[in-house]
Amino acid sequence: MYKRHVTIPIFVPEMACPFRCIYCDQHLISGAKSIPAKEDVVKTIEKYLSTITVSESEIEVGFFGGSFTGIPIKQQLEYLTEVKPFIDKGIVQSIRISTRPDYISESNLHLLKTNNVKTIELGAQSLDNEVLKISKRGHTVEDVENASRLIKSFGFDLGLQMMIGLPGDNPTKSIATAKKIAELKADNTRIYPTIVIKGTYLEELYNHGEYKALSLEECISTLKLLIPVFDDAQVKILRVGLHPSKDLQLGAYIAGPFHPSLRELVETEIWKDKFEVIIHKADSQSNLIVSVSKKQFNFAIGFKSKNKKQLEDHFKSVKFIIDNNLLNKDFYVHLD
Repeated sequence: MYKRHVTIPIFVPEMACPFRCIYCDQHLISGAKSIPAKEDVVKTIEKYLSTITVSESEIEVGFFGGSFTGIPIKQQLEYLTEVKPFIDKGIVQSIRISTRPDYISESNLHLLKTNNVKTIELGAQSLDNEVLKISKRGHTVEDVENASRLIKSFGFDLGLQMMIGLPGDNPTKSIATAKKIAELKADNTRIYPTIVIKGTYLEELYNHGEYKALSLEECISTLKLLIPVFDDAQVKILRVGLHPSKDLQLGAYIAGPFHPSLRELVETEIWKDKFEVIIHKADSQSNLIVSVSKKQFNFAIGFKSKNKKQLEDHFKSVKFIIDNNLLNKDFYVHLD
């Protein structure tokens, strides 16, 4: 039986971060205001479990928003130990943590391996040293490469997060970063456009005209080039764009390509390009049936049915159906 994958997020905002990157305020991005006590871990898990059909779900607990492996060992163990009873009962299957590339060592990994951690996400953000330096990340491309190889050698699933639109970045560098993430055998990734957030150093640069935020159109144009890189390399894209926290929506957002349905917008444009060949062969008297995979069904129809409406301008009728034999973005059409 197919089981839905569910991640229960526990935010440890900026915990153990050695300094703040120029774009960052995890309290505002995540909506979390304080460091959770170990008791809060259980409360959060139980709260989410009350909304989940456990028998139909594969559940993991994720510690996000800080540098988990930089937390004192005692506190790491306290957090991980609070999850263990749920794993022992078979309710939760694994743990995911996020951390910095320069906070990975063999001793870190031994600890995580023996405490039910399955996936380690690294905030790589860019694999261009100039971009990393300007963004005050405090680590290098080599740190990401070394940490990634070590994580994979221990048998963990590897996640590599990236950002586009950072100071010094451009589409060519972003594509190179995506290709490098694929080369490093990442199992999954998250792609975050750079957003100017109130109170950050990036806001100062923006206000003084020293940083230009990407427009939504520029963002979509770049993401259209990145997603196929990950699709072709079978790197699972977990998220595109920031989670729309209440703080971002109530004044923390200053500038940049923030949209609650960003991935759908991008995938819509990718499918729109695919359908161009159909439009060129259009017959206004024909009925068009488009078969796609279940996972791509909504993307193919498009955000607010954009693609379907465009096809309807060229055909007598348009219908989308699911073919469970199709994979990824494969599709076929039938005309009558």
